[in-house]
Amino acid sequence: MTHAPILVTGSHRSGTTWIGKMLVVAGQHAYVSEPLNVHHRPGVLAAPVRRWYTYVCEENEAEYLPTFQDTLALRYGLGRELASLRSLKDIGRMGRDAFIFTRGRLGGQAALLKDPFAAFSTPWFADRLGCRVVLAIRHPAAFASSLKRLEWSFNFNDLLDQPLLLRDWLEPYRAEMQAARTSTDTLARACLLWRMLYDVFHRVRQPRPEFIAVRHEDLSRDPQAGFGALYAQLGLPFSERVARQVEAASRAENPSEVSRQNIYNVKLDSRANLKNWQKRLTADEIQRVRDLTADVAGYFYTAEDWD
Repeated sequence: MTHAPILVTGSHRSGTTWIGKMLVVAGQHAYVSEPLNVHHRPGVLAAPVRRWYTYVCEENEAEYLPTFQDTLALRYGLGRELASLRSLKDIGRMGRDAFIFTRGRLGGQAALLKDPFAAFSTPWFADRLGCRVVLAIRHPAAFASSLKRLEWSFNFNDLLDQPLLLRDWLEPYRAEMQAARTSTDTLARACLLWRMLYDVFHRVRQPRPEFIAVRHEDLSRDPQAGFGALYAQLGLPFSERVARQVEAASRAENPSEVSRQNIYNVKLDSRANLKNWQKRLTADEIQRVRDLTADVAGYFYTAEDWD
């Protein structure tokens, strides 16, 4: 059976890495990390990516369609990658990516794109590249607390400088983004980004019931049941080997939160990680996040999810 390619997307810090890594355990897909990251490797995707959360649609696809077709076919751009090497770390990444692409192509695997920065472009990935789409949902307080802990900011000019993105999705947020450009209010900025991303997810799902939405909290609370259901929706075999890998990545013996030195580590005590935001944020900050995201959070979370 030939499986369709999969796109796993969501906000950054929403568990897309964990979800993607667990889905490829079945052996049907090759894991491709963040081709729309502005720092992506040219061997993975030939097209340059100039902005975070680059929006791709049919009107601007000429630069992206053929290069993404190569990526989904697992054709690795070795020549481009060799020309870009600047460090031993780059060489290590080249070896890793070339191996994943080559093994996947020779083994008949489909590509699994793990890319939060494709969040606004999901219709294009589904319609033009035939991707099954998995939308990772994460609690707004968890998202905001993670950005606060890591001291991550966001340049809203990356969104404001994309006219097609504003036209299709983000025009209602233009004034708020313009005001946020000069704000130093980390929580408010995080809440605005969360609202935009998940408002778009809510709107895009209305005409596309085939898009699979999965809450990070549900996977964390019961990983076996959560991933078992996700595997079934994607038509993937949830074997004993997969179950063991899911358990290894989520068991209580794992750390309760990621190290700042290894933010992409997927081996966590998933249940302990569930409410880390309650320790990172004060009661006043939690209430503020709740108030600032209320217009969108209600699509995905109830009052009980704030306790």
